[in-house]
Amino acid sequence: MVKVVLAQKLLQANEEVAAENRRLLEEKGVVMVNLISGPGAGKTTLLERTLPLLKDKLGVAVIEGDIYTTRDAERIAGTGVEAVQINTRGACHLDAAMVNEALRQLPLNDLDIIFVENVGNLVCPAEFDLGDDYKIVVASVPEGMDKPAKYPLAFQKAFAALITKIDLLPYSDFNLGAYIEQLLTINPNLKIFPLSALKGEGVEEWSQFIGRVAWKRRRNLDVI
Repeated sequence: MVKVVLAQKLLQANEEVAAENRRLLEEKGVVMVNLISGPGAGKTTLLERTLPLLKDKLGVAVIEGDIYTTRDAERIAGTGVEAVQINTRGACHLDAAMVNEALRQLPLNDLDIIFVENVGNLVCPAEFDLGDDYKIVVASVPEGMDKPAKYPLAFQKAFAALITKIDLLPYSDFNLGAYIEQLLTINPNLKIFPLSALKGEGVEEWSQFIGRVAWKRRRNLDVI
């Protein structure tokens, strides 16, 4: 006899833990931001540039998702911000139960915002709720123009989109204006930030934005 576990049941179980995570974070007044992207889009480098601009004003921590290594968490720890590593051991995304365990290891009473760096993948992370307040999609210039068309769900569910590595625009056929038009067609409410973490261009504007969002969200003020 073959037993079949329906994906819907797995998603439902995840939703229940995600709701628990959301209740815990609301109780503590902590905002959780879920960064999703394809591999190599620059999430870790972005965090390395963002965290120093936030940590003196807000209590910040990072949950790092990776399949096997702790390399990204070590880089984040180098900024002076506390990081908890989750190794999925082959799974292509974080789920709410993994994040719940990580949350229990963080000093939530001292935090305002938690960044979750999800596993590099634009499919599963878009479907699995972690209990986060905001999903942020990170897409880079070298990945080309077709990510919004190929992975629309990620952009539909996102609060903001970061277009990274814009310092490479002169060396590619990437059309930034046309890309932004694609994004707004998929999600007219999307907040869009072109930036280069390597050169620092746009990073301060993005950091001020997400810091302001966290500050307002924690105080139950209108974010936008």
